[in-house]
Amino acid sequence: MKNSEGQKVPQVVFKTRTPEGNWLDVSTDDVFAGKTVVVFALPGAFTPTCSSTHVPGYNALAPVFRENGVDEIVCLSVNDAFVMDAWKKDQSAEQIRFLPDGNGEFSEALGLLVDKSAIGFGKRSWRYSMLVRDGVIEKMFLEPEKPGDPFEVSDADTMLNFINPEAKTPEYISLLSRAGCPHCARAKNMLKARGLAFEEIELNDRVTTRSIEAITGKATTPQIFIGGRHIGGADDLAAFLGQK
Repeated sequence: MKNSEGQKVPQVVFKTRTPEGNWLDVSTDDVFAGKTVVVFALPGAFTPTCSSTHVPGYNALAPVFRENGVDEIVCLSVNDAFVMDAWKKDQSAEQIRFLPDGNGEFSEALGLLVDKSAIGFGKRSWRYSMLVRDGVIEKMFLEPEKPGDPFEVSDADTMLNFINPEAKTPEYISLLSRAGCPHCARAKNMLKARGLAFEEIELNDRVTTRSIEAITGKATTPQIFIGGRHIGGADDLAAFLGQK
């Protein structure tokens, strides 16, 4: 795989879509000129590692990247604009710009377009991340050339550690809830009012009250966890936030 540190990013035009459904040509300069941008590229939208780890990692740490001088985080894949837009919605990844390299022109110019015909993908991007300042590639984390789809160095934590080893990462929050639960709504409103991102796990036919009781010792909702600590219900959350 080609390492392009110290070089300018390739000049291409990305075929994107506006929220209104119109085509919009976006140039390399539109994305990178005068800005500090973190790019992470991956083999394909809706694929397991990309959806379960790569995108969520950058989305969760986006506020920390911005606190440390990054203007924008870009997810790039050799997929069309329709697929990338649908994937962004599916991932609830509003903190990230999804950029379609539909024809693989950007990936090919970087020397990172690879043949994945053996699994029916055709030509796709190799997995990597890079830090770009005003159009110049300062750092690249290229996944090792191994069979399959290695994911060892292009993750969000590795990039953030390069930018600032002392950067403070957030405490992740999970909220176990039930549809129509007023106390759950109250807890979510408290977290939103504080600007605290959280992941909601709603009870269904697979995640039942028994599971909540087995995990927390209580059968009521909501049950909130912050940074691995069991906070409790809505009143417990109010008390916890009042102490911070």
